[in-house]
Amino acid sequence: MIAILCVDDSFGMLFNNRRQSRDDVLNNKILDITKNSKLWMNNYSFRMLQKYQASNICVADDFLEEAQEGDFCFIENKPIGAFIKYVKKIILFKWNRSYPRDMLLDVDLSEWTLQESIDFVGKSHENITMEVYSR
Repeated sequence: MIAILCVDDSFGMLFNNRRQSRDDVLNNKILDITKNSKLWMNNYSFRMLQKYQASNICVADDFLEEAQEGDFCFIENKPIGAFIKYVKKIILFKWNRSYPRDMLLDVDLSEWTLQESIDFVGKSHENITMEVYSR
């Protein structure tokens, strides 16, 4: 699977029980990257993305268990450490800011290779960085 996550500078995934990923430019980028594949997520994430009516979105509480090789998983509020052996690529969207955090990314990225880093302007943030990691 290919994991997609949004984090702050401290690798926080949630802050004050809120998502990191509410940005229309970012959401459209995720949908563009995944348009030819399944994009798995839970109901928490779907509530934000359902307005885009993307036909490739698959929703399940156990989406990390359902995803197959080559599928994308948008992960906002779940630890992924237990599933990391199935992850072939990680796409991080970084806010380049630090927020109070409730949940941290539970993956050691020192074991991964940074393949690509691209900065872009979001709707809510002047600078969002997309980093792509592989094994």
